[in-house]
Amino acid sequence: MDSKDLLLFDPEVSDALNSGKPVVALESTIISHGMPYPRNVSTALEVEAVVRENGAIPATTALMDGQFCVGLSSDQIEKLGSSGGVKKVSLRDIGVALSKEILGATTVATTMFIAEKAGIQIFATGGLGGVHRGDSGDVSADLTALGTIPVTVVSAGVKAILDLPRTLEFLETLGVPVLGYETDVFPEFWIRGSNLPISARVDDPLAAAAAISAHWSSGMKSGVVLAAPVPVEDEADPEVINAAINEGLAAAAAQGVAGSGTTPFLLAHIVESTGGASLETNIALVKNNAAVAAKVAVELASLNKK
Repeated sequence: MDSKDLLLFDPEVSDALNSGKPVVALESTIISHGMPYPRNVSTALEVEAVVRENGAIPATTALMDGQFCVGLSSDQIEKLGSSGGVKKVSLRDIGVALSKEILGATTVATTMFIAEKAGIQIFATGGLGGVHRGDSGDVSADLTALGTIPVTVVSAGVKAILDLPRTLEFLETLGVPVLGYETDVFPEFWIRGSNLPISARVDDPLAAAAAISAHWSSGMKSGVVLAAPVPVEDEADPEVINAAINEGLAAAAAQGVAGSGTTPFLLAHIVESTGGASLETNIALVKNNAAVAAKVAVELASLNKK
């Protein structure tokens, strides 16, 4: 069986792809593991609405009944957000999840994998995974996916709980361009960024689409990071966030939290430490990324037709 036979398309997404209309992929781990219920479901539906408002069709991905779902109904989103025990599916987990017909939420890496199979070039998320702090050697599969899967990921940079300089070095090694959207520095998730470098700056959707298109037209097979900073009015207080991150890291070490459980633990700790402020910033940046992704997808669809 070809992997494309495992794709189950929402009719609206299928029609859009067949007619060359812009489509934006969305992950589902943010629904199952990123926020508390019912805020996770309402946010997912709001993000889809933002994509539509900016001219594209949303395609939230998940694994259900032994298939890759490309586009979800509101009932399916509700199921992902309210069901207990939803599996967080990274690339290594795909085979087992499909064979056992597990209800699975897609990570950044798995969403990229599905998007590429489906013919979707743009994907919006909150923040990328990356190189973890310390010397554990823990590196997210998001990075190796970016090195091998030709999909553009619009994000507010990398989750700030990670080692951002080492993550950028890793992306450079993999040949992944990091484009700053209306910024000269790399965004740092909850804050707009300080002094970390980017590959190049693009100032509008057409410039971003042109750079992305040229990257792939040249023969490059890697993905692209389009890094969009959180809007100014939604930026978190850097001192508060950094203090919460340090407290979270100390708590994780004290409790022996490691591996794939580290990021969810730290994010939950930071939400609690900031009195929910970090969650509000997170939601704002995801919506902003969705808007940017949709606008770029519109321009990229136009370039593809030409």
